[in-house]
Amino acid sequence: MKMKSHYYTLVALAALSLASCGVMGKKDKGGALANDGQLHGIAPGGRYVLPKPPGMVYIPQGTFHMGPSDEDPSYAFSARNRSVSISGFWMDATEITNNEYRQFVHWVRDSTIAKKLGFVKTGSDGIEYVDQQKMKNFKWNDPKSIEQLSSTDLILSPEDRIMGRKEIDASKLVYHSETFDLKEAAKRENAGKPRSQFIVKKDVRIYPDTLVWMRDFSYSYNEPMTKRYFSHPAFGNYPVVGVNWHQATAFCEWRTHYLNSWLEGKKRSQESDFRLPTEAQWEYAARGGRSQSMFPWGNYYLRNKKGCLLANFKPGRGNYPEDGGFYTVRADAYWPNDFGLYCMSGNVAEWTSSIYYEGGYTFQHDMNPDVRWNAKDTDPPKMKRKVLRGGSWKDVGYYLQTGSRTYEYQDSTKSYVGFRTVIDLPASSSR
Repeated sequence: MKMKSHYYTLVALAALSLASCGVMGKKDKGGALANDGQLHGIAPGGRYVLPKPPGMVYIPQGTFHMGPSDEDPSYAFSARNRSVSISGFWMDATEITNNEYRQFVHWVRDSTIAKKLGFVKTGSDGIEYVDQQKMKNFKWNDPKSIEQLSSTDLILSPEDRIMGRKEIDASKLVYHSETFDLKEAAKRENAGKPRSQFIVKKDVRIYPDTLVWMRDFSYSYNEPMTKRYFSHPAFGNYPVVGVNWHQATAFCEWRTHYLNSWLEGKKRSQESDFRLPTEAQWEYAARGGRSQSMFPWGNYYLRNKKGCLLANFKPGRGNYPEDGGFYTVRADAYWPNDFGLYCMSGNVAEWTSSIYYEGGYTFQHDMNPDVRWNAKDTDPPKMKRKVLRGGSWKDVGYYLQTGSRTYEYQDSTKSYVGFRTVIDLPASSSR
């Protein structure tokens, strides 16, 4: 009898425990959850309608032939044609524009100012929050506000000022990045190790390098682009340039944080991360469903039937303005491909997340192929090469082919390199 009473006590405690943990069934007539003993599941953050990511288009899953669709003129054999399959994802319809990147710069600027001026407070959850009221009272066109900043190191020192103007020191606009290295954590030899060993922390200066317009072209007059390209409203919808791979990655992390903070405020579950596309994703998206075509619009030519050029590049022997643009053009110029993506060929070459390795195609998986390497500052230069795709306004037609690949070092900035982002979300808007 004693044993039996213990058994009943354990069953009662288990039932209480289940009820308190929220393992409930259907709602009763009064609206309260009732335990009906059946499996119903618990959603992590409730059910809600997912808004379509603004400015993005859905790239459906599919299989294509990755690699050159024409002869390799250099005979490098660094991209052998093979069949691979890609899962669906969302991608920016255009390259990230100056206006979009400027939103990132202003967010970092305002966050830095809030910290320097003491407008940050710690919440009950231990997380720091900006006092929005104080930030609202801070006016950029008010001399008193600029005077407040004079007591910080955000304003250029007197010897660096032109005509005594008090301006923000762009080198002080730094984004603090903290990411979890899933690739390292997934290795068998790292099983059971603490999470702290896989958290990567770094600070990234995020203001674009505007001097690239002069640095990239010796004995060439490009000062107007240096002075105005990122700051003048006329270029607001043109692709951002002068951004290295680290800055592009930081933008992706900020965009993720920006969205997730809004979702948390709406009591919604967090979504997948924004990131740079892999090399395979980029090529699949650029082809627009045309598995073995040379260009996003098909074969074999850079002009349509009317003789009009179909992208912004360096036609012929250097007739830059023949295609309608001298340098870059609007990010939505020319016709989109069949997926609805603009300027996948020409305008600016685009960063991917993949490391450039000549023999990478020979050992990559045929399902979402991806070869990455998080190069450290101490790594040799060869390990810091990232794949560039698409060709640019200053490149010849060969680099506009969807299968052409080249590279740039991850810490370098160029006047002809930009980026666009992707996010792994389902096609349906309701979940």
